Amino acid sequence: MVFLDGSFVTSKEFPDDYDGCYDIVGLDPEKVDPVFFDFKNHRAAQKVKYYGEFLPAQAKESGSGRIFLDFFQIDKMSGMQKGIIAIDLGGI
Repeated sequence: MVFLDGSFVTSKEFPDDYDGCYDIVGLDPEKVDPVFFDFKNHRAAQKVKYYGEFLPAQAKESGSGRIFLDFFQIDKMSGMQKGIIAIDLGGI
């Protein structure tokens, strides 16, 4: 399962970014592009290749201490809960 956040999932006419996280439970790393495991230089390789970034859903975001799946569901400006997009990749 992959979850998307960022301006990509807002009402902006021209979104400029997206952030995502992926569920590591049941993940077969052999079927995933190795760039998703490269966190060097603020995930620069991911941003170059995919124009966004992905993090493990169960990993903690350093500023809030929340896991990324929960962190992405909080609006940064208001602190209120918000929706994100979930994509089922069929067991990849």
